[in-house]
Amino acid sequence: MNTRTQSRFGTPELLFMLSVGVLIVVVAFPMLLIFFNAFWVDGHFNVADVVRVLQRKETYEALLNSLILSGGVTVTGTIVGTFFAWLVTRTDLPFKKTMKLLFLVPFMLPAFIGALAWKMLLSPRAGYINRLFMDVLGFDGPLFDIYSYAGIILVETMYLFPFVFIQVSGALERMDPTLEESARISGADLFTITRKITIPLVLPSILSGALLIMLYSMAHFGTVAVLGVETGIYNIPVLIYEKIHQSAGSFDSIRTATVLATVLVLTAALIMWMQNRVLAKGKYQIIAGKSFRPTELKLRGLRIPMLILCIVYIGLTIVLPTVTIFLVGGLKTYGLSFTLENLTWANYNHILFEWDLTRDSIWNSISLGLASALITMFAGVIISYVIVKMKVRGKGFLEFLGMLPFSVPGSVIALGVILAWSGKFGINIYNTVWIILVAYIARYMAFSLKANSAALEQVHDSLVEAARASGASMAQALRDVVVPLVRPGMVAAFFLIFLPALRELTVSVLLYGPTTRTIGVAIYTLNEDGETVYSAALAGIALIIIVLGEVLIKRLVTQKNGA
Repeated sequence: MNTRTQSRFGTPELLFMLSVGVLIVVVAFPMLLIFFNAFWVDGHFNVADVVRVLQRKETYEALLNSLILSGGVTVTGTIVGTFFAWLVTRTDLPFKKTMKLLFLVPFMLPAFIGALAWKMLLSPRAGYINRLFMDVLGFDGPLFDIYSYAGIILVETMYLFPFVFIQVSGALERMDPTLEESARISGADLFTITRKITIPLVLPSILSGALLIMLYSMAHFGTVAVLGVETGIYNIPVLIYEKIHQSAGSFDSIRTATVLATVLVLTAALIMWMQNRVLAKGKYQIIAGKSFRPTELKLRGLRIPMLILCIVYIGLTIVLPTVTIFLVGGLKTYGLSFTLENLTWANYNHILFEWDLTRDSIWNSISLGLASALITMFAGVIISYVIVKMKVRGKGFLEFLGMLPFSVPGSVIALGVILAWSGKFGINIYNTVWIILVAYIARYMAFSLKANSAALEQVHDSLVEAARASGASMAQALRDVVVPLVRPGMVAAFFLIFLPALRELTVSVLLYGPTTRTIGVAIYTLNEDGETVYSAALAGIALIIIVLGEVLIKRLVTQKNGA
């Protein structure tokens, strides 16, 4: 009887129950509270109030703005990403390996810092570029108004097009080129081959990347908050933020926010469903069973113009905003020209060593990033092991819970955490650093599961079985065999969480308290308070930390691969 009980509930079942418990507390419970608060009032199911919230003018405008902005970014980002992916993978573009690496740089830079830079360059009256055209070249008005739908779409495209670029370049590199070669032999020109053969073959990858752009654009807070609010352009995440902060967390504002969050969740679910349908219905087999080198299309006289186009694009989207951030951060007063007598190191010194607000924000971001990365990394190993290696019922549900935050906007996660851990259920960690930590763990759990699951897939079951046959317990087998083999995946998971946590804004802007500002929140609030120079200086320091982190990742990954 005792042996049978042990066989029914052993280490696999214990790990499974532990994994389910962690994900229910961190993910499922806060998410369910959002829907509960949206539709349940005073003990009754109430749809009328939900409809009333949705019928408000501000809700309608926020939803419409979200659709306009995400739709525009999706179209432009898809075009830009597909074009550059084709250029660096299927043509004889000079220095294309370098170009490919540079096109991935926007992926690691915070979009809201880019928005801050473009605000400094293209705000209608004070932007440096607009002032150049009006004061020096005699224009009657600004060259371009960044506080517009077009401005927001432009900036978000710069930072989201890599979603399509990565997907399409990967598909093009693996694509069997025989169909293109046959068309070329038959006399088809470059434009015809690209339009009728290449693009249709990689269409599933294009659509998959486009839907990811739409998903992220719908959830973006920072870019719209920096560039849109001043002229009345706000999307759903910005409206959620304003509702909670302007009314000091009243019940009506929380309820309105939960209804808006429900709209975001349903929209995200629809986008993810569409993406799965696109991937499931991939009608073309583009990868052959043999290795090959895709045929390069000769650009001939277009080689140098295309290279110049790439350099100009990289200069405008990466170099110019980054240089602007550092220069403005060094100005004695915002608005002065960039001359040596107007520049100083004092701002950076003040932020790093003298000002408690900015010093604390840097420390909060680093400590939160380290803590969330470590906790989520180890939790991800356990949960991934249950999903990949163990034969227990319900692990599909476990995987669903772990991946759910990946498809849910950050503002929704933050709102769920507020509802769960603000005292109503006996635990009150609101306005403390702990509530941000819980939100980060929920937010980035999917990253850990992806990295650790990929590493565990490569560990053969026979290694654990051999350890068990030699007398090792399950815990010993995991500690001495599995963990050393999946350590590269754990390291990858750590940095996949740590770096995004450093630059995170959407979650922490709803959760921070007087002493728990993160770097992203401090940059945003300084900018809102008119402290543009200090905001830029702190943004510059954040960029340095992020780039150093990326360099460290590459070195560690290279060392692991070399070993």
